[in-house]
Amino acid sequence: MRDPILRTAGPTVVTTALGPVEVVEAGEGRPVLALHGGMGGFDQGLILAAAVLGGPPAAGVRVLAPSRPGYLGTPLGVRRTPEAQADLYAALLDRLGLGPVLVTAVSAGGPSALAFARRHPGRCAGLVLVSACTARLDVPARVRARLPMLKAMSRVPGLLPLMGWLAARQPEKAARASILDAAECRRTLADPEAGPLMRALQESVLHRAAARLPGTANDVAVFAALPAQPEGPVGVPVLAVHGTGDRVVPFAHAERLMAADPSVELMEVAGGEHVCLFTHMDAMRARVRAFLGRLDG
Repeated sequence: MRDPILRTAGPTVVTTALGPVEVVEAGEGRPVLALHGGMGGFDQGLILAAAVLGGPPAAGVRVLAPSRPGYLGTPLGVRRTPEAQADLYAALLDRLGLGPVLVTAVSAGGPSALAFARRHPGRCAGLVLVSACTARLDVPARVRARLPMLKAMSRVPGLLPLMGWLAARQPEKAARASILDAAECRRTLADPEAGPLMRALQESVLHRAAARLPGTANDVAVFAALPAQPEGPVGVPVLAVHGTGDRVVPFAHAERLMAADPSVELMEVAGGEHVCLFTHMDAMRARVRAFLGRLDG
């Protein structure tokens, strides 16, 4: 990986009371637990935290980016449900001697982030959800179809690294899968901050892809069995950022969370897709800063 974001720190495996967790830390200040989405890992946690908060990392922020169970260096084991993963995060904080943390979660990081806030409210100072799954999610067929294909391709030596190299040389072609509007795609990739972050995320997916597949497959299976509606009040301050044009996690996930907990603050990104954290990064960061200001007030 050539992006400097991923060279801010090296991952370590922390042995907790509930099992090992691979985690990377970057920066100093307010502790932030950054939870990645599907086909992710600690590396994407850093990238996504930089997109949401600024950086890498933002001034006055200590980012803790774990690989969720089944991703990279964190074994899946019995930590399959959002609740079990939430308890693992709390065990990680215990091991690191940390008190309350801000939690940022993107996409498939949403269910375990919400479970963490509900099960360990004293450990969660606030929650920022971006394009996040909040209840039952039937993953689109086009997305599900990629998993067995990637698994088969991972068995061919050198194939996925070659595809990653090609994607790095043709970033707009790769990005158009996530940003349908060609002009918006070019504008995002040309942005001096959003562009490098999005390219780094795209390249990371094919780096060690086989080690990202068990967690992704588990997410797909577990999310399909979640309740159709969120459980109720989250119990901590929540900011939800979601695009109305999200084709991966529909905007209804944010609406249902607000219906279950009217105290949830919503940033509705008109027409925004699943990667609205890149296409609308400046507006999102401004809203996040205002949210954090209210937490500190």
